[in-house]
Amino acid sequence: MQVLTGPDWRARAAAHAARVDAFVEPHLARRAEQVKHPVHDFLFTYYSHRPAQLRRWHPGFGIALEDAEDHAGLKGYSPVRGLVTSAGRPPRPSDAVVAVAEAYVASQRALLGQLHNLLSATAGRTPQFGCFGLHEWAMVHRADQHGTRHDWPLRLGAAGTDAVVESHRIGCSHFDAFRFFTPTAQPLNTLQPGRDDRPAFEQPGCLHAGMDLYKHAFRLTPMISSDLVADCFELARDIRVLDMRAAPYDLADLGFEPVRIETAEGKAAYVEAQRGFAERGAPLRARLVAECDRLLGVVPEPAQNS
Repeated sequence: MQVLTGPDWRARAAAHAARVDAFVEPHLARRAEQVKHPVHDFLFTYYSHRPAQLRRWHPGFGIALEDAEDHAGLKGYSPVRGLVTSAGRPPRPSDAVVAVAEAYVASQRALLGQLHNLLSATAGRTPQFGCFGLHEWAMVHRADQHGTRHDWPLRLGAAGTDAVVESHRIGCSHFDAFRFFTPTAQPLNTLQPGRDDRPAFEQPGCLHAGMDLYKHAFRLTPMISSDLVADCFELARDIRVLDMRAAPYDLADLGFEPVRIETAEGKAAYVEAQRGFAERGAPLRARLVAECDRLLGVVPEPAQNS
């Protein structure tokens, strides 16, 4: 096991915090002023990873931290003995050397297996690029009856939005988007994904599957490096911008030019951006699968009762 000295890991932790603060600090400022942002707040309000959790750096399983009293009480960490630091010396008796414990990894076997299954199934499926972001439109179908999810006007009005939904084929494969469809839009979806059958539906072209790489990464915290979590966060941040630019809302006052998916030109622009995000997401998904493989190999699989 590698051991990082206090100055070494604190420098890495500071760099990580500075990296995510460019997005975290504006969110915290808006929250203090009770100002909502339909695009940039999503990663903090929809997902359960709090800003303070995102800012905290973890090295991942297999790396110990010297002089790390502030990590000693965190989930998954335990003291370790008999190691050599990155400076090439044994830790001093006064040093608090901690690392993510093997016992904690063992306790997460079910989660690791679940995520490995989902991520591998998604990676093995051919990307589909014909949804045109209509999931956001289906969430406000018949807005005069069901209302809208955000306090922003609809770019085409309620009737125009309904016409777009009803004149297109909707094929949303992502349950966590589909579950927000209005009752009148759900029957229009050609797929009916469920909560427990995500591996049968998830596909790598889906914007929400790309954003959820961030969710999968932070659920593996502190077993994986926060650098990978931040990589997935940045992808999710950029995907969310496209998601809402292609949505039915008029966000011009926030500086977002719409992707007019109701037109041929808008559809082409959406597909091009969607392909780019699928390409960015593929290596991140592969890294998460590799981490699940590595962590599943730490402890033996439970013996089966004969």
